[in-house]
Amino acid sequence: MKFLTIDDFDLKGKTVFLRVDMNCPIDPETLEISGTKRIEEIVETINSLNNAKIVIASHQGRVGNKDYTGMEKHAKVLEELLGRKVVYVSDVMGSSAQSEIKKLNDGEILLLDNLRLCAEENYEFSAPNAAKTIMVKRLSKLLDYCVLDSFPSAHRSHPSIVGFPYVLPSCAGRLVEKEVKKLDEIMSVTKSPFVLVLGGKKVEDRLEAIRLLIENGRADHVLLTGLIGNVFLRAQGRIRSSLGIKREDEIVAKAHTLIGEFPDVFSTPVDVAIEQNGKRVELDIRELNKDDAIYDLGPKTIEHYHKLISGAGTVFISGPAGFFEKKDYDFGTKALLEAVSDSMATTIVSGGHLSSALKKFGLAEKITHISTAGGALVRYLTGTKLPMIQALEESAKKYRAK
Repeated sequence: MKFLTIDDFDLKGKTVFLRVDMNCPIDPETLEISGTKRIEEIVETINSLNNAKIVIASHQGRVGNKDYTGMEKHAKVLEELLGRKVVYVSDVMGSSAQSEIKKLNDGEILLLDNLRLCAEENYEFSAPNAAKTIMVKRLSKLLDYCVLDSFPSAHRSHPSIVGFPYVLPSCAGRLVEKEVKKLDEIMSVTKSPFVLVLGGKKVEDRLEAIRLLIENGRADHVLLTGLIGNVFLRAQGRIRSSLGIKREDEIVAKAHTLIGEFPDVFSTPVDVAIEQNGKRVELDIRELNKDDAIYDLGPKTIEHYHKLISGAGTVFISGPAGFFEKKDYDFGTKALLEAVSDSMATTIVSGGHLSSALKKFGLAEKITHISTAGGALVRYLTGTKLPMIQALEESAKKYRAK
């Protein structure tokens, strides 16, 4: 690997900025954390920094969404997993956060609040410009090293990901180290046909990645579910009402272009589940009314997708098929994961929601590789250099063997 790891530095007694990704599924009704897989994954890295002063930072959700919360509940989960005290501060870069960083002793852990409370963290920058942000300038003067262990965010060029490595000696945490090594091994032995099963809500990120995967021979079949499935159904004219998403016309137009360029690649749902009078109702996509909200896939769609998955050489699945957290609407997500786990293909399951679902359904042992990364992993499979990896490699050039 071209980047440095924790083993390349002596971090004892040093103040270390540890960028992780504890962006967990949040129950939309109770606002409680509904899956802790991403928090569990960072324990090994924290234990490897046992004698350092650790400043942990993560985001949670996106501004305006229900899963946009503070990090206090994450601190409690992390404390239980570690069996060690985790100090939480409801601040990111202000006087309270700076004061708590200064007070840290060797072996102590501080968790900052949601990074996206800082406006700067909601935008992407070049590394030199990220280093000039207020957050990086304020905090970096209190830090000695940076450890990047947020592989699920590796495709973002936010200040916390590319800014700190520009001004501090930086290395990969255990999760990033293992993910990159494992994925490189898998990609060297994968075989066709390549079947992608894509769902979830982050549509715009996926469209360009889909194009790259198809053009690079990494996607013979793309099976669509969730909101991205609805976008393609809208592009096909099979959903006539607005989806209520930002820049909808532009996104639907991009999906329409992809369908036109690669007509034999895409599969979209033929039947779905909606809610009527508090109950699950399955209907043909042609019977969908203007105000019907799609909550899940129907059985005919699952049957078609199952056949394509069964014949695959490599299967990559990212994003749930619907509101799997909601009672009676986990059918599609569960059925797809069962099809993937029963297949003879090399299988990669991606994203925090599906990682939690695998655990819930008891299917994790049957999967070749499970990654809590979603968009980052999709990007990695296209062969695109991820901003975090680029930042780590640039830092290694400066600090290797110093």
